[in-house]
Amino acid sequence: MNFSQLHERLRLELVRRIDRELLSAASLSRQTGLQQPHISNFLRSKRRLSLQAMDRVMAALALSVEDLLAPSEPGLAPSAAPPEFIPLVSATSAMNDALIPASAAFDRIQLPTGSLDDLRLRQSVRPRDWQRFVAVGVTPAQALPMEPALAANCIAVLDRHYTALVEYNPPPRLNIYAVRFRGDLVFRYASYEANRLILRPHGLAFPVQLVEIEPRRSPSDLIVGRVCVLISRL
Repeated sequence: MNFSQLHERLRLELVRRIDRELLSAASLSRQTGLQQPHISNFLRSKRRLSLQAMDRVMAALALSVEDLLAPSEPGLAPSAAPPEFIPLVSATSAMNDALIPASAAFDRIQLPTGSLDDLRLRQSVRPRDWQRFVAVGVTPAQALPMEPALAANCIAVLDRHYTALVEYNPPPRLNIYAVRFRGDLVFRYASYEANRLILRPHGLAFPVQLVEIEPRRSPSDLIVGRVCVLISRL
């Protein structure tokens, strides 16, 4: 692969991620320090990136040259493709960081290629320049009210572009939301009635919690995201 081919592979990978709303030109600009118009022109094939700029983009997205190789090229299996890497972060970072700095990620969770491609989003408040997917470890205390829907010490991948109280699947499958509650991150089923966000546990032994929504605010202000993938961690 020569420089021009690598340059185009990188451009196509960025376009793919932007089309899936995993990335935006604005967020990439903040992550790399490159000017947004420069990135936009690159995405439209109107301008090239220097080798140094490509290095910054690939480092920000944790991409390697091997990730951009075509399946038919030597060194890459026929079925291989760039995997999905999701940053594993603290609850505080998941709640508050629009973009996840490399220093905030404990690890990267690898998911099968394309596993997040078709996930629908439902936003009502949060800007789309928030990094869409993050992963958090579920503590025993967080899992207990939601067992067996959530298991202690599992990893939950959150879709932070799904903050509306609309069921993703038809009943009886209910969305599990990660929600800000009294300064902590909790996992609950959620609904909204009479200016209150209603947080329901899975276990009947645990109380339903009601959160008053202040005027000019929305329930989505408290919703961090929908749990879209659960990974067992033994």
